[in-house]
Amino acid sequence: MQANCYILAKAPSAEAIIIDPGADYPKIKSALDEDNLKAQVIINTHGHIDHIGANHEFGVPVWIHRLDADLLMSPVKNGSLIFLQAAYKSPPASRLLEDGEEIAVAGITLKVIHTPGHTPGGICLKVDDILFTGDTLFAGSVGRTDLPGGSQQKLVNSIKEKLLVFDDNTVIYPGHGPSSTIGDEKRTNPFLSF
Repeated sequence: MQANCYILAKAPSAEAIIIDPGADYPKIKSALDEDNLKAQVIINTHGHIDHIGANHEFGVPVWIHRLDADLLMSPVKNGSLIFLQAAYKSPPASRLLEDGEEIAVAGITLKVIHTPGHTPGGICLKVDDILFTGDTLFAGSVGRTDLPGGSQQKLVNSIKEKLLVFDDNTVIYPGHGPSSTIGDEKRTNPFLSF
C-alpha cells in the first residue's frame, strides 16, 4: 500500500525507534543492519494494517494511542480483512500513548500529538523541527475519513488546531508519499482551504 516507515536513531547510540512498519520486514531489517542499529520500540501512528503489518517481526514493544489499541488485535478494525483478505493481528500494545506526552527512547524525545479524524487514536510525533504525520496530513492531501472511526470534521480540526500552529519550516514526513513543510501545506493543500 506504499506506506512510509521511518527509522530514527541518534549517534552514537545503536538504539533505534521504528515508526509504522507496515510491511517489508527484510527491507527494514536490512536498513537497521546497514547502520548497525537495533530496534528498541515500534510506535504506530494509528492501527491500520498498512502501518502495523510488520509489528510482529521485531520482537520489541509496540506503542500506540490508547484509542487505537484495539485495532492492533482486530482484523476487522485494522482493515486486514478488507485490504489483504487475510486476518492479521499485531502483538498487543505494551504502552498506551496520550496527547501531549513526551516519550524518550534511544536518546530521542518525541512529543505525542493526538490528531483524531483518520482514526480515533491517530497521532503525529514531533521531534525538533520534524513532524511525523502518519495518515493525518500528506503533501497536498489529508487522510481518508471513510473508514470506520473516521471523521472529516475531526481531521480538519486536528490539522488546523494542532499541526498548522507549528512554524512554516517544520518538515512533515507523512504515512504515504513525499515529505513537505507546514508552510507549503498552508499555502497549497487544497483540502485545507477553510
